[in-house]
Amino acid sequence: MIVITAPTGNIGHRVLDHVLAAGRPVRVVVRDPARLSAGVRDRVEVVQGSHGDPRVVARAFDGAETLFWLMPTDHHAASVDEAYVGFTRPAAEAVRSRGVGRVVSVSALGRGTPYAAEAGHVTASLAMDDLIAGTGAAFRALAMPSFMDNLLRQAGAIKEQGAFFDVMSPGGKRPLVATRDIAAVAARLLLDDTWTGQAEVPVLGPEDLSYDDMAAVVSEVLGTPVRYRQIPAEAFKDRLTGSGMSEAMAQAMVDMMIAKDRGLDNGVVRAPENAIDTPTTFRQWCEDTLKPAVRAL
Repeated sequence: MIVITAPTGNIGHRVLDHVLAAGRPVRVVVRDPARLSAGVRDRVEVVQGSHGDPRVVARAFDGAETLFWLMPTDHHAASVDEAYVGFTRPAAEAVRSRGVGRVVSVSALGRGTPYAAEAGHVTASLAMDDLIAGTGAAFRALAMPSFMDNLLRQAGAIKEQGAFFDVMSPGGKRPLVATRDIAAVAARLLLDDTWTGQAEVPVLGPEDLSYDDMAAVVSEVLGTPVRYRQIPAEAFKDRLTGSGMSEAMAQAMVDMMIAKDRGLDNGVVRAPENAIDTPTTFRQWCEDTLKPAVRAL
């Protein structure tokens, strides 16, 4: 039995599709089963509730061999540590008590760099990994850079202002990955019953790009000029809190972006297998995903 958390999210639903296509028995943990398509609901065992709830995870992990662990987004948490480690603690106990053999988790790049200790969400994510590793289960932490798909949040600004915005410097090159490639890597691990031990798996995408590089690609794909505009960290934080994010989570986001700008995501050297495992280029993603989204507005 493979258990999948967050099965309706951008990554989780893709992982679920891969695992179902392989014909493996699947159990999902979901707050609202109505968000699953009828075809999916008929093919999975559903445990309704939050995967931060001790009773829910105890039930969901019973008899499970492998777990896909994906944190939900909590913009209102009182602290980033509580959002990650506090939320995960019941699941870690259930992994141990129910004897789950393997765990695949979506995590972050940065371990071993000088910037990981004050990197907000990334620091908390790495602490979450340590908690899961402490269960003794075989463990693979998928170490992620930023997602290409995050740019969809600025589709409106791209169309209306010909620009997208962030706090990082325009020229620094960093890895970038598409969520569809993340899901494919995760599914391969979930379907493989042979791996043991504990390790990070860097999921880097096929190329490093700066924000200026990205703006040039977006301009070419959309056929209209698009610029990247760097904004002050405080202005970025004000936007986050203005949209309802808690002070603590907004500051954690700012801290993460500053750490990324300093090189948090550049501590792993890209290997040939990274381009094989995560082949989607930013240009291809823009053609397939961003362009239709901008044109639909």
